[in-house]
Amino acid sequence: MFFASFAIFVFGLFIGSFLNAVVDRLEKGESALRGRSYCPHCKHRLSWQDLIPVASFLMLGGKCRYCKRRISLQYPVIEIATGLIFFLSFKFQVSSFNQALSFETLNVFYLWTIASLLIVLFVYDLRHYILPDKILLPAIGIVLGYRILEVLGFRFAWDLGFVVSGFAAAAFFLTIFLLSRGRAMGFGDVKLAFFMGLFLGWPNILVALFAAFFVGALVGIALIIMKKKAMRSEVPFGPFLIGGTFTALWWGKELVDWYLDLVLV
Repeated sequence: MFFASFAIFVFGLFIGSFLNAVVDRLEKGESALRGRSYCPHCKHRLSWQDLIPVASFLMLGGKCRYCKRRISLQYPVIEIATGLIFFLSFKFQVSSFNQALSFETLNVFYLWTIASLLIVLFVYDLRHYILPDKILLPAIGIVLGYRILEVLGFRFAWDLGFVVSGFAAAAFFLTIFLLSRGRAMGFGDVKLAFFMGLFLGWPNILVALFAAFFVGALVGIALIIMKKKAMRSEVPFGPFLIGGTFTALWWGKELVDWYLDLVLV
């Protein structure tokens, strides 16, 4: 099992490298599937030795081989994060490779696809304060397709909880968006909330939202104390929502059970 886990982590590293390219090229309106990778500073095309996830960054000392400008820490961080997320998605979904042809294993690829899109949204919103429809709408479409497969009996009976959770979460964020006239919440967050409810269902959507608002508040207070932000400064909320989504996906049931045990004692 160790070899399988390590292979999945390495696979995630390479996907993370690709996701970095998606983020960079999305900003420039370029296709991530066409053309060779290049240094963002000197535009020199990169060779395969420059594209080994994490290892190339370490071997080059965090600098471009050609212009010696510093390489952003975003690249190795996203590569490692993607590897860990892929590993955790597999760990919580499949108990062994003996299930290789089962729905549980096929479901891992669904989760990896969704995770990849969420990672792109996380980084892009953190950098540019926007959740691009080119990534967010396909994510919603994939989850809707998955729920339709459920209706057709691919795995589960139809669960209206996912639909209700999606519209309820979107309605909550839409109310904030309208009341604040877009100052407290962007419309991209409304669409992301719809995705979260549809993806997580009930009660995991509550876990995700609580985690997002709780961590977001702590980070906001910390930034104000460190004088990095003022009270009215804009802080992207998408990364917190996405972090809450992963938290609920992996530990939602345990957190709900813990909370119920706490309040019912």
